[in-house]
Amino acid sequence: MSIDVTMPALSPTMEVGTLAKWHVKPGDTLKSGDIIAEIETDKATMEVEAVDEGVVTELLVAEGTENVAVGAVIMRLDGEGEAAPKAAKSPAQTEPVEAPPAASPTPPAQPAPLPPAGGAGGGSSGPRTIASPLARRIAEQQGVDLATIKGSGPGGRIVKADVESAASKPAAAVPEQPRTAEAEPVEAPTAAPKPETPKPTTDIPHNLEKLGNVRKVIARRLTEAKQTVPHIYLTLDVELDALLKLRADLNKALEPRGIKLSVNDLVIKALAVALRQVPKCNVSFAGDNLVVYERADISVAVAAPSGLITPIIVGADSKSVSVIATEMKALAEKARAGKLQPHEYQGGTASLSNLGMFGIRNFDAVINPPQAMILAVGAGEKRAVVKGDALAIATVMTITGSFDHRAIDGADGAALMGAVKALIESPLGLVA
Repeated sequence: MSIDVTMPALSPTMEVGTLAKWHVKPGDTLKSGDIIAEIETDKATMEVEAVDEGVVTELLVAEGTENVAVGAVIMRLDGEGEAAPKAAKSPAQTEPVEAPPAASPTPPAQPAPLPPAGGAGGGSSGPRTIASPLARRIAEQQGVDLATIKGSGPGGRIVKADVESAASKPAAAVPEQPRTAEAEPVEAPTAAPKPETPKPTTDIPHNLEKLGNVRKVIARRLTEAKQTVPHIYLTLDVELDALLKLRADLNKALEPRGIKLSVNDLVIKALAVALRQVPKCNVSFAGDNLVVYERADISVAVAAPSGLITPIIVGADSKSVSVIATEMKALAEKARAGKLQPHEYQGGTASLSNLGMFGIRNFDAVINPPQAMILAVGAGEKRAVVKGDALAIATVMTITGSFDHRAIDGADGAALMGAVKALIESPLGLVA
């Protein structure tokens, strides 16, 4: 039988996606678990596996097609069991929209072909309605009552064409027919109109680059964050020399295990521990409620080719720095390859953004709702500091916390920043 493969929902918030690449072509034989396509969602590009088995007969959506709705048919398979009905085609099957010649012209006689198809008894046409699995699926999607349809298949079997014909006739609509809005993607998977590209308003030579889904989501979410979240910024300078010495000692000890810690790994741990020490900052604003988290999951900003994405170190407060380093390396590689799974980037209780590797001294980061804070980390550099009554040279790093002032008071934010500073300047607390 013919099997429709639809655009999957790869995340709870996904409504449309871009079919980035096909891994199959018409004529290929698929087994369950085979990779069929790459779908670009609002967060990453993900591989889609086949669920059904069969031979690819048609690719309905071209590579690179944007705004393909979840539930839209993107591919058709010829599954097992289709060959027999095709071989026994009757005139009624070749013209499924027309009533079969043997049927009575009067409306009351429409269900008549169904009882013979159900068996010798033929006493109950409702429960014994014979229809292909695909026809039943389409009928459910489009709100069509199978009992009102005359089957054109062998023995009165209801096939896909019968359901589609019934759904297209207003007179045959059942009370739930308004639900056809949900089924529109099945009828026309690529029917979503593409927004017209605005004409440039400059005569300077230029090129127009179409935004990817990730960049569109970044633009929307950051705009919402700055417009709806009242930010407060708190900045501190932190001495790094003790942390750098500890890092060197730990890396020497971890070298046989092939693990190398970065300053960022240690700062992740410091932020997570500080959030547990100052629980009033490990929260989210939720209207009339405040969500207080009992675990510190740190979202870490990673620059990927498609845009910024924040994989999460879950329970960073309770993990060793070696585990954090190992997980962060793997997540960053997956993020840059566009292979993160939804559970690896959705959630988090607070975020960390580090631009120190680019030589940025300090900056203010934008909060990632529904989180209520993000820590911006600058570069470590040699600066003059006062130690006692004398000047000295130390490695100093500037950190800035952005806080949602609806959920976190300035004093609580200051307490968190102080806790992070203390942990970095006396870093044995990170490995205790």
